[in-house]
Amino acid sequence: MCTYRVFCDVIVIGGGHAGTEAALASSRMGYNTYLLTQKINTLGSLSCNPSIGGIGKGHLVKEIDALGGIMAIASDISGIHFRILNATKGPAVQSTRVQVDRILYKNFIFQTLFQQKNLNIIEDEAYDLIIKKKSIIGVKTIKNIYLYSNSVVLATGTFLGGKIYIGDKNYNGGRINDFSSIKLSNTLKNLSMKIKRLKTGTPPRLDIKTIDFSRLKIQLGDNPRPVFSFIHGIKKYPKQTLCYITSTNYKTHDIIKRNLHKSPIFSGKISGIGPRYCPSIEDKIVRFPNKNSHQIFVEPEGLNCNVMYPNGISTSLPINVQQEFINTIQGFKYSKIIQPGYAVEYDFIDPIGLQPTLESKIIKGLFFAGQINGTTGYEEAGAQGLLAGLNAGLYSSSSNSWYPTRNEAYIGVLVDDLCTKGTKEPYRMFTARAEHRLILREDNADLRLTKIAKKLGLIDKLRWLIYNKKIKQIEIEKKRIQKIQIKYHSKECNDLKKIFNMNIKNDINGVELLKRTEINVNNIYQSKLLFPKNSNRNALKEVLTQIKYEGYIIKQNREIEKYQKYENISLPKKFDYCNIIGLSNEVIIKLNRYQPVSIGQASRISGVTPAAISILLVFFKKKIF
Repeated sequence: MCTYRVFCDVIVIGGGHAGTEAALASSRMGYNTYLLTQKINTLGSLSCNPSIGGIGKGHLVKEIDALGGIMAIASDISGIHFRILNATKGPAVQSTRVQVDRILYKNFIFQTLFQQKNLNIIEDEAYDLIIKKKSIIGVKTIKNIYLYSNSVVLATGTFLGGKIYIGDKNYNGGRINDFSSIKLSNTLKNLSMKIKRLKTGTPPRLDIKTIDFSRLKIQLGDNPRPVFSFIHGIKKYPKQTLCYITSTNYKTHDIIKRNLHKSPIFSGKISGIGPRYCPSIEDKIVRFPNKNSHQIFVEPEGLNCNVMYPNGISTSLPINVQQEFINTIQGFKYSKIIQPGYAVEYDFIDPIGLQPTLESKIIKGLFFAGQINGTTGYEEAGAQGLLAGLNAGLYSSSSNSWYPTRNEAYIGVLVDDLCTKGTKEPYRMFTARAEHRLILREDNADLRLTKIAKKLGLIDKLRWLIYNKKIKQIEIEKKRIQKIQIKYHSKECNDLKKIFNMNIKNDINGVELLKRTEINVNNIYQSKLLFPKNSNRNALKEVLTQIKYEGYIIKQNREIEKYQKYENISLPKKFDYCNIIGLSNEVIIKLNRYQPVSIGQASRISGVTPAAISILLVFFKKKIF
């Protein structure tokens, strides 16, 4: 067979959430990009639950959108059940979540990919990497195509050495009905990369016609409906639908306990570690033996679909056992399984071997994104894909790389955690992981990142116009609030007392008013004085948050300024820390292993003491004051 050669700027391997965001990012920036996928008709597929967002994850989706990514827009266009999680808590931890129509989401991603300029899509599988002098120069495919490029993004998801388990049966596969990538896994192992195994899983899918919804608790979506994208360009949303809640019981648990020996997780067939925050139902029952029930969120996979997704009962037990315990659950007495639950074990690389740009420390120009880095979830994958894709493009043109720091974005937290600490289990994003979460809110992701996206060439004119319009509206609202002066005995003062049930004893201005605990984002719109007809709702919400949390934000910014000095002090690449006198053996071993890019990153490595940081500063003759 004749070899076919292709030359391009960026090659992306894998058509999942990481791969699509990577390919779209590099091609938007003007780089000639090739996307390799095993099956073109699976582009945009949601392998597990068709939902986007959640605690911490919603922040990532907003940041992807602020940087010009596709996930937020696709979610808005296909969303059938929107909710704000933690709505009663502060704005820092509020997160958007949406149940999407699986087909609508997939179709939108698919169409966007094929309409994108500078993007070529090939249905093929990469089996080998072409490397010269520790630099990537291309990829070999099973169809005998040699793709040449200065940069490659590996976004293989659960397909890298993937194996599917259902009871005592197992076979190679990255997803049900899809093949795994074995040859590429062997290639990476031959490159001396640290390859480990992780596990994830999915619950059985149920026939909607066999569920007794009268026995389930209804879960309503939010009204007014939230949106993910800052563009707000959608004219017609899909019909909104209901979700439901039920739970397991002692009968369910008894069946699972009696059959634990049939689960590959407990029989020893699976060695990979599963996600701690999304365990299988077998794991839950073993970990929490005194708990009588576990909640199940019953969620539709689409508007015109006969499949329901019982979120919370991921399992790899034999099919007959799955059917047996399903029928013990309230509302599921006569439910039929359409597709069984299963576990997937797959390879991932140790992310400590990556730069914060997601480039390999071993092979120049080789980038990694998504579950191959040890993460779990669509949102984490999409965020990494975008970062890897843009840096792959910048690398191919010998331009300076970019990555966000911990104080700039949740993406920065995600990448820093992976590269600095590594992971022994599938990594999931939470708001609790971000120490600066008050300034890393969902609602200001565009204010933090869109200006950067413009400089990188990631966004179009429309998004830039919308961003500048928002900036202007916020400034208008801020000035309007600052001008408000209310006399103690005035009609306006009496109206405010009634509306907000507050006690006002003196003259007060608009800024002081918004600092009062009685006024919040949910009730401020009841006052015509604070929210006149020509006022912008979203801009006012931003101003309210800035004013209400001003003291805390100032404090966080001071902390950031203090630590930023460390972040700006770079360390040499591939340095042997044995050459520095005064460092303990433990610190030397860790610094040589991690090869931190900055003093800041070094300070976050477990076991690297403040005294060690002082020695590094003296040795490299760096001053922070």
